[in-house]
Amino acid sequence: MKFKWTLPLLLAFVFLALSAGCGNKDAPEAPPAPPPTPAAPEPEPEDIKEPPAPAVADKTPDPLDGEIMQADASARGDGLLGDVYFEFDKYDLMDEARDRLSKNADFLKEYSKFIVTIQGHCDERGTNDYNIALGDRRANAAREYLVSLGISDSRIKTLSYGEERPVCTQSDEGCWSKNRRGEFHLTGRQ
Repeated sequence: MKFKWTLPLLLAFVFLALSAGCGNKDAPEAPPAPPPTPAAPEPEPEDIKEPPAPAVADKTPDPLDGEIMQADASARGDGLLGDVYFEFDKYDLMDEARDRLSKNADFLKEYSKFIVTIQGHCDERGTNDYNIALGDRRANAAREYLVSLGISDSRIKTLSYGEERPVCTQSDEGCWSKNRRGEFHLTGRQ
């Protein structure tokens, strides 16, 4: 009788071992994966906007905006500001001088920030004192004409060099006529 209980016990033990090893009951199935999201449609080539191009300066820098000496050289070199000439021993304005002064006035009206100095010059004939006084009268004659054309007198300075700064050093009329002048220079800004 020993075997009577052994076989059922052995079967029960095997059954328990198998059931313990396979203790997982039927696991629920994983939920189905969501359907793939449709890709966004690619924009048509006409819908693509290009970034704006960087701004480029349309004009070259104005040389009159630089240092005052640079602005003076540019204005004089470009003929925007020019000198006036006088007859021997006179400070009256000739027609050519009035025309040049009108052009200078136009420039000074357009560039109202500038202060101009008119330098009075003479040729070598006469004494130094006489030529200093004559150069002063020449510079002031040009100044008064500019004021009559609407340029504020506060923007115009005068200075006389007499015969001290000639542009030509030969002793003849061709050279002397170049030295009898009112010379214009930009010397400041308001």
